[in-house]
Amino acid sequence: MKSPIVAPYPAARFRRAKHRPETRALVRENTLTTDDLIWPVFICDGENVEQPVTSMPGVVRRSVDLIVEAAKEAADLGIPAICLFPYTDPALKTSDCAEAWNPNNLSNRATRAIKKAVPNIAVMTDVALDPYNIDGHDGFVVDGQILNDETVDALVKQTLSQAEAGADVIGPSDMMDGRIGAMREALETHGHGNVMIMSYAAKYASAFYGPFRDAVGASGALKGDKKSYQMDPANTDEALRLVARDLSEGADMVMVKPGMPYLDVCRRVKDQFGAPTYAYQVSGEYAMLQAAGQNGWLDLDRVMLESLMGFKRAGCDGILTYFAPAAARALSKR
Repeated sequence: MKSPIVAPYPAARFRRAKHRPETRALVRENTLTTDDLIWPVFICDGENVEQPVTSMPGVVRRSVDLIVEAAKEAADLGIPAICLFPYTDPALKTSDCAEAWNPNNLSNRATRAIKKAVPNIAVMTDVALDPYNIDGHDGFVVDGQILNDETVDALVKQTLSQAEAGADVIGPSDMMDGRIGAMREALETHGHGNVMIMSYAAKYASAFYGPFRDAVGASGALKGDKKSYQMDPANTDEALRLVARDLSEGADMVMVKPGMPYLDVCRRVKDQFGAPTYAYQVSGEYAMLQAAGQNGWLDLDRVMLESLMGFKRAGCDGILTYFAPAAARALSKR
């Protein structure tokens, strides 16, 4: 980086630009808008059902009819995309995970309903077996081992099922090797060439996912941990290799997950590849800020926007965040 040229004081007064809101805006380096937001939401069975997620204050599971209303709210706020995560009935969780590609599973029903009622919002879906797996893992489990290639075959079926339901963006969160290439080939072959893939390319084996697993009902089901396929939190060079691989296999966008503890990875990815780069401000990050806000320890609205600006400053083109509606409202007041 080149050294900046700075005139001696008082010719240079950095406070000049800070003197008024208007001049602060003129020299602002990064901008956060509603266009940067993707809202993750949780789906449950039933009609007119809202189930609070205790570990995520303000977040609820919604039945399909209320998910449609949430999508309408998001579109009205200018949020461009909504991301669907199902809370699957435990009775439907099996070792073969067949519910994952059932055309009438929760995710696919919600996708069709949203696309019919709210055509001006993009629908992103999650590709992984953990919501449907009796073992709670993202892949098939045999003798305690997570099978890679057999899982990829299943993920391709799940991908096609979601594309046929009308998904605009496929979000593979499984971290199996080779899945992006297999998904892209299947989408192209089956006439879904315009369906985008946002790869969870650098997904870490993180303790920040706990509340999310409560939200999708995976906490009690998970046997063991996911360290054999998710990333070691100590690694960053590996993240670049994974992103390079996924882009070469046909990913349109890449994601770093979690977000705030991995802003260095976001910056390295963006600087190295220049590809559309996203971060997921995950459930644990959201829950921490909410708890501090509810206890009066932090000004929640301010830290919410400050945390989101941190992602933009780190090079992200967008953020998946449970704060999306609140952030959109706050930004509209500025």
